[in-house]
Amino acid sequence: MGYGQAMLSYQHIYHAGNPADVHKHALLCWMLNYLTAKDKPLSYLETHAGRGLYLLNAPEAIKTGEAAAGIEALLQQGGMPPDHPYLKALSRVRAEHGPHSYAGSPLLAAMTLRPQDRLHLAELHPREHAALEFAMSPYGARVYRQDGFAMAQAICPPDPRRGLMLIDPSYEVKTDYDTIPAQIAKLHRKWNVGVICLWYPILTSGAHAPMLAALEARTLPGALRHEVRFPPVRPRHGMVGSGLFIVNAPFGTKDEAQRLSKLFAQS
Repeated sequence: MGYGQAMLSYQHIYHAGNPADVHKHALLCWMLNYLTAKDKPLSYLETHAGRGLYLLNAPEAIKTGEAAAGIEALLQQGGMPPDHPYLKALSRVRAEHGPHSYAGSPLLAAMTLRPQDRLHLAELHPREHAALEFAMSPYGARVYRQDGFAMAQAICPPDPRRGLMLIDPSYEVKTDYDTIPAQIAKLHRKWNVGVICLWYPILTSGAHAPMLAALEARTLPGALRHEVRFPPVRPRHGMVGSGLFIVNAPFGTKDEAQRLSKLFAQS
């Protein structure tokens, strides 16, 4: 399979709302909520945006059933206050799109941000891109059918300069593990005030480990690495946890991450 084919095969609907989404989205919404406490506008960039809105009763989501161990378990068991920015944003999404809807990170960001903030979202998959444009059209987002790293490198530093970038690849393109540390270092040089947040899977194969070692060797400022573990969502599934590597982590992010650790330890 060629690079382009591999890059265009992934569809997150099969995995929407799984435990990794809960980890990633809860901390993302908390950080965006913190950043919007100041009046100054900000930019939100996302390199691998997906379709923005998912239905957990869709055949693809039912086929894998991954949301049962993620958002559905969280809502049934509690453990997170209802006024948490993540649950508040998801509640708004479900009020607008129905009880089976689940927001991807672009829509969660749009629910958390303000009219003066700007959203730049990249997605290469043609159907995912079309769905993303439709889902995000009410929020004034700029949606690019473009390689996410190319979009980010072209835009940085964005206007406004305050802001956050989420890098959330599928890692179906295996070279991502090798190229991401240099991409993040270059983005940070261009945008030294930006919060850069990388999601990665924790795999039984250990494929993520060299990438993390390379990132930590670069001594990026305000770097925070946070990981949670959970049982495989399906038999023989190789993902056993979720990780975030954050550059310029906002004040208080470490404490919020520790609260998430306790939540996952209880589940």
